[in-house]
Amino acid sequence: MKYYIIAGEASGDMHGANLIRALAREDVAADIRYWGGDSMAAAIAENPSLHAVQVRHIRELAYMGIVEVVSHLGTILGNMRCCKKDILTYRPDIVILIDYPGFNLDIAKFAHQQGIKNLYYISPQVWAWKQGRLRKMRRYLDRLCYILPSERPYYADGKLPQAVYVGHPLLDEVERYRSTAVAGAEEKKSRPTVALLPGSRKQELRRMLPVMAELASRHPECDFVIAGMSLIGEAFYRELTGKSSENIRIVYDQTYRLLGESDAAVVCSGTATLETTLFRVPQVVCYQCNKLSAAMARVLIGDKIKYISLVNLIADSRVVTELIQSDFNVERLDEEFRLIVREGEVRSAMLAKYDEVIETLGGKGASERTAAEVMKLITDRK
Repeated sequence: MKYYIIAGEASGDMHGANLIRALAREDVAADIRYWGGDSMAAAIAENPSLHAVQVRHIRELAYMGIVEVVSHLGTILGNMRCCKKDILTYRPDIVILIDYPGFNLDIAKFAHQQGIKNLYYISPQVWAWKQGRLRKMRRYLDRLCYILPSERPYYADGKLPQAVYVGHPLLDEVERYRSTAVAGAEEKKSRPTVALLPGSRKQELRRMLPVMAELASRHPECDFVIAGMSLIGEAFYRELTGKSSENIRIVYDQTYRLLGESDAAVVCSGTATLETTLFRVPQVVCYQCNKLSAAMARVLIGDKIKYISLVNLIADSRVVTELIQSDFNVERLDEEFRLIVREGEVRSAMLAKYDEVIETLGGKGASERTAAEVMKLITDRK
């Protein structure tokens, strides 16, 4: 059967990779065209019986913030035209859309209008803003697989009958890493290791990494390690860390290994906050975007949400500190960092709350459950 899969960001690429592995177990001769990155390519390489073609790489797709999206609107619209034309030419049995709502909801509408089944994996954040999206989702989606138990009230009681809760795929990814990681000798450390997770987009890195590097310069007693991406390259990271880089090193494409070895973390808000939680690493969450984008978001969101990090949203309480916009400065970051890097009341309380969050997410298997929903849709169609 023919599958058209679209992921537009690093987290979607990771979840898409695990979904491809699950689909390969259901359909060993699957034919796939996809928009994604290196993780999806690696999953395909593991299954040589699959036939797959990458249409676009995520490095061409990831834009964040209202102002940034507007400034790249020509490129985004060009990608959308390319995608629609490619779908019509390919005529897949199903289009699978992974997160990336600004782009993927439009493609879902297009697929529906063309009589092509679609499945949306990882719900758009209707609980945060643009709740009008719910009407569009009800009309155009054949299936929605959502991953957070806190999303149930938005879809239950007939609000979106085609919605199915599948659990969080990060549990699959972390389990897969732990099952394949090579155990080494326990290394004695005289200094704490601090993971810096500054994001996956260059816009994020420009805003987050210099402040994180300044924190490192204040703590020569710690080893700071950046979770880097090889596709971005060392020169860009070093440009942003500048003279503060004496106790900073970079590891590439090894975020989970780094988290497994870390005593604390400073994390750009996003999927990484939940990954850090699953590895039980105390963290400070940070986020800063273009001021105009932030002002527009405040108008649109208002007081609808209290938190931005996944771990706090799942718990519906403050598990970790969030330093947002002007609060993200080296003085505030240093203040919060000191509370978590060594044993103490704040660190212990955070780890206890992590356990509650992990229990809330349930067990692994989200990728397999989503693959099963894909196969049901295709079978129903035929």
